[in-house]
Amino acid sequence: MDAEDLRAMQAPLKEKYRENAESAVITLTARGGLDDAAIACNVETGKALVKAGLHPATGGDGSLACSGNMLLEALVACAGVTLKAVATALGMTLSGGTVTAEGDLDFRGTLGVAKDAPVGFRAIRLKFDLMTDEPAERIATLTKLTERYCVVFQTLNSPPQLSLDVETHV
Repeated sequence: MDAEDLRAMQAPLKEKYRENAESAVITLTARGGLDDAAIACNVETGKALVKAGLHPATGGDGSLACSGNMLLEALVACAGVTLKAVATALGMTLSGGTVTAEGDLDFRGTLGVAKDAPVGFRAIRLKFDLMTDEPAERIATLTKLTERYCVVFQTLNSPPQLSLDVETHV
């Protein structure tokens, strides 16, 4: 796909959203079923079922997906797709590359061992290793626009209002 193809594909959507801002607001949903036999949750991804469980640092055996890793994987996926879309729109030449996300967790917080230890990531680092001969100023533009338009990056950077509801059934 080149820049012209991308613009043609997105043009009707952009026009629709300009004319009716509400049509651009879509609720995405993730759903999972609690496993009745294990400390696990079966997450429906839309493409496959992922069984998530405890990370080995919290007592898991490593055979199940870790939700912390899944968060980093979502960041990598979103940032990678966003970078490719921006590069395409700018007509940049990328012959390959990798996207890596690393996050630092202190599992004392998750396990309730130390009240001063945070629950969650204390730092996340996103890195692109690109195969390109594009000049530094174009790479800077690519980086700035990728950061600006990556939904997961921006969500982590400026967290939304969260809520939690519980319903019980017999």
